[in-house]
Amino acid sequence: MSISLSSLILLPIWISMAQIQQGGPDEKEKTTALKDLLSRIDLDELMKKDEPPLDFPDTLEGFEYAFNEKGQLRHIKTGEPFVFNYREDLHRWNQKRYEALGEIITKYVYELLEKDCNLKKISIPVDATESEPKSFIFMSEDALTNPQKLMVLIHGSGVVRAGQWARRLIINEDLDSGTQIPFIKRAMDEGYGVIVLNPNENYIEVEKPKIPVQSSSDSSDEPAEKRERKDKVSKETKKRRDFYEKYRNPQREKEMMQLYIRENGSPEEHAVYVWDHFIAQSAAEKVFFVAHSYGGLAFVELMIQREADVKSKVTAVALTDSVHNVWHQEAGKTIREWMRENCCNWVSSSEPLDTSVESMLPDCPRVSAGYFFILLVVSFAVKMLFSLMELVPLVDCFCYFHFWYQSGTITAKTSVKELTPCVFLEF
Repeated sequence: MSISLSSLILLPIWISMAQIQQGGPDEKEKTTALKDLLSRIDLDELMKKDEPPLDFPDTLEGFEYAFNEKGQLRHIKTGEPFVFNYREDLHRWNQKRYEALGEIITKYVYELLEKDCNLKKISIPVDATESEPKSFIFMSEDALTNPQKLMVLIHGSGVVRAGQWARRLIINEDLDSGTQIPFIKRAMDEGYGVIVLNPNENYIEVEKPKIPVQSSSDSSDEPAEKRERKDKVSKETKKRRDFYEKYRNPQREKEMMQLYIRENGSPEEHAVYVWDHFIAQSAAEKVFFVAHSYGGLAFVELMIQREADVKSKVTAVALTDSVHNVWHQEAGKTIREWMRENCCNWVSSSEPLDTSVESMLPDCPRVSAGYFFILLVVSFAVKMLFSLMELVPLVDCFCYFHFWYQSGTITAKTSVKELTPCVFLEF
């Protein structure tokens, strides 16, 4: 069993406290003093003393992981799934390692969007100068020219980027569960143009410049001897401070600053920008949105700012665990009425899939996803949209879904006469 340095440091204090507590009233002051000492110890900082360097590989191969033919992340040598607790008792280090792997996976998904899905990476702002911060979205070749239909995908908040639903699912399950790739391919196979938004890419990070400390020797009014003494004290103070900082935080990371991307500094801004410069300019007669979590809020904000345009172009919207709030976002009555007719929100629930879920908000219908973890069933919502969106009004469709498991396959039936009586969806 390994014992960390922080444990060794604290052990004598804990023993002393136990011994003192067994003594009489005279020992209470000592107990109080020791408790005060413990309260001043930053355990997070002590933990850093035990950490290996925060230097991680920049490739999957460097981590000794790869995606197999099923899209599962597996160790190259052992074939085992990803292990978070690579080093015991070093949670912060393990978390940093996980985040470093996540950044590599983000780039890997970007590559899949271009190579496997044949999407184009489009830089934004469209008129950006060479030196200013930039973001990007992905589009199919026919996204702006397809005269019939366009699918727009918006993920949720957090660390996910374009093409992802959930990093956790990509790492712990597979690419099909955690990325938008299956939906993109299905959409393109069925004749949709596709635009994939990137609402969390709002800024770039650069190292914070060090502010030079002006020497006190610039004060020409002071005698030379006094200036020399002040400079000497200043240098010694800085030396002690640097030494203390190195001891206090040996794994100190670089101080970074954020440079926000023009007109794309938030998910809401990003959605409006992509609408104005791409979606609104597309030739598609019908536009369909799929928005997860905070993506739903971004869509509602888009409606508030571009209500008439959205109503004239968007046919239907599938939301999954959307966190929008028509009251807080001050969506007007006409927007709420449109959402009731053209949107549906699948929400995490223990109720059977498709069961109506009560809502305090007067907007779109809420339907149970049949799970507490919504991302496992996002695909069901999207797959049903492909076959149902263009045949009957969206809200009518959601009222008739019945799903059940049947030997590894989910069967979907509908009582809407215009539709095929039974559609089999791969689970």
